[in-house]
Amino acid sequence: MSEHSVGKSSSADGDQQRVTLRDIARAIGVSHVTVSLALRGSQQISEPTRLKVQKKAEEMGYAPDPMLAALSHYRLKKKDMVTRTTLAWINPLQDPAQLRKHREFDLYWKGAADAARKLGYQIEEFCVKDLSLQRMESVFKARNIKGILLASVLSKVFHDGTVDWDHFSWQDFVTVRFGRKATHPQSHFVTSAQASNTIMAFSRITDKGYSHIGYVGEYTEARVFCAGFLFAQLGVPEELRVPPLMFYQEELPQVENENVLNKWIEKHRPDAILTDRPYVQLMLKKLGYRVPEDIGLATTSIHDTGINTGIDQKPEEIGRAAVRLLSAEINHNHFGIPSTRNEMLIEGTWVDGSMLPDRNG
Repeated sequence: MSEHSVGKSSSADGDQQRVTLRDIARAIGVSHVTVSLALRGSQQISEPTRLKVQKKAEEMGYAPDPMLAALSHYRLKKKDMVTRTTLAWINPLQDPAQLRKHREFDLYWKGAADAARKLGYQIEEFCVKDLSLQRMESVFKARNIKGILLASVLSKVFHDGTVDWDHFSWQDFVTVRFGRKATHPQSHFVTSAQASNTIMAFSRITDKGYSHIGYVGEYTEARVFCAGFLFAQLGVPEELRVPPLMFYQEELPQVENENVLNKWIEKHRPDAILTDRPYVQLMLKKLGYRVPEDIGLATTSIHDTGINTGIDQKPEEIGRAAVRLLSAEINHNHFGIPSTRNEMLIEGTWVDGSMLPDRNG
């Protein structure tokens, strides 16, 4: 092969052919199996050999054949279906039963379990209340558990030092989190497309004849619903824009929160409220506002707010996506904390309900 035959090798009749694994193997004096494993980053191959193979492949212009790659993946999938084992679901709560009492997390589990089963895995829950992280790590290694699903929840457990996430060998595992809340580990994560879902919700509420739409939420970096709301407001005249009302988590007593909400309503007169907080409906009732007669009400998540109108965040699909991402990373031997973190967003759908009736006409 000449130095100028990029991505091709010459056949006897002069035709240019795709560079193969065997071409690379012959060029550096190793087996084609070694080349295949090295290009997939397998830990079975020493780092010097992996680097040598990868460098030669780049020099020769090697590119995998997508059809052969798909066939290989299919064969491996069929072969491994009976040998693949467990994915770990880490529950960080001091009261583990509380996690799946949240409807969304229960549906994460169901979607994840469904995807895992189709990929030849099973999911097993491990609770930090019962096992220290050090003990958990030992169990995972003894049982050859490579993949971890981490339930990232809005809980003090992530802030008060109850769980020391730094004392765990994340580099030996592939980890995918639900949600963006946790700061450790800095793994890939899957969550709802919060900003675009809120933009969709704002549009649907407008279509139903509401013109002064307000947003009530909780100030936290884990949620970006308000970002979508502020963007959506750019599409309406300034005089119709209602400033969002944001509460800091547990900062104010409930009664004071109600007073703040009441003053906000009296000042801005929203005819509809979009919220991500379950307590807003109760607060409105205590303040004497009727839903939907006085104020229409919609939510960014219909599953855990008690509000029947708004966004279905598709939590089962979020669970499935998390497992598919985890499986792909395991298959490519991408262990440890990624240098570039991926954020996978799942788009929700709008659900009509009685709390936001159509006011057109």
